[in-house]
Amino acid sequence: MSKAYFTPATFKFLKALKANNNKPWFAEHKAEYESCVKSPCIAFITDLALPLSKISAQMVANPKPIGGSLFRIHRDARFSADKSPYKTHAGMSFYHAATKATARAEGQNAMMGRLDAPGFYLHIEPGECFIGGGLWHPQSDTLKRVRGYLVSNPASWKIATQGKPFTHYFALQGDSLQRPPQGYDPTHELITDLKRKDFIGSAKLTQAQVCSDELLPLTIAHYRALSPMIDWLCGALDLDY
Repeated sequence: MSKAYFTPATFKFLKALKANNNKPWFAEHKAEYESCVKSPCIAFITDLALPLSKISAQMVANPKPIGGSLFRIHRDARFSADKSPYKTHAGMSFYHAATKATARAEGQNAMMGRLDAPGFYLHIEPGECFIGGGLWHPQSDTLKRVRGYLVSNPASWKIATQGKPFTHYFALQGDSLQRPPQGYDPTHELITDLKRKDFIGSAKLTQAQVCSDELLPLTIAHYRALSPMIDWLCGALDLDY
């Protein structure tokens, strides 16, 4: 039976956090964060796990409060001019099972390991909710493999990203080069995609959708439509899907 996870209180808290992004305010309102943001996210991730596994057994919805699918609310501001301590959104990453093992084997942070494998994502922020997935900011070697696979498999890429299941929900997003990458034919039929630095499908959600009891089935429908692109990206990187 469908149920609602998030409420207007979720968005009220995130708006207030944006206006009061400091440690004393957050400490005073931490209970609100736990009840209005963190707990609903954990419940949603928990309920998504089974239907997501039916889309792909390789994709993980991990409800662990630390080190799972829910991103930390704390910002890493070490290398940023913006020293605000907290994120003003809730982000959930549903990642490929191989990435954590790879990260552990290489002594890396698990989230860093996820960057080079495709996954699904849900973003909740006042005025900027969206759902999507793909490869975000892959390393240069990964990007080279994806571009090579594009050249070798243009037809399957077009089926995955230009067919009605995808275009009904999604548009391709992310950063791109201004010019064709070195070594690639500038007249190639997929030159727009070859210039991409990110391979992301993204679709906007309204606050009403996020707060409705249809969020879980809506998310599953989106991920099913995005699944052929994720499958294609896994093929490019020799990952099971």
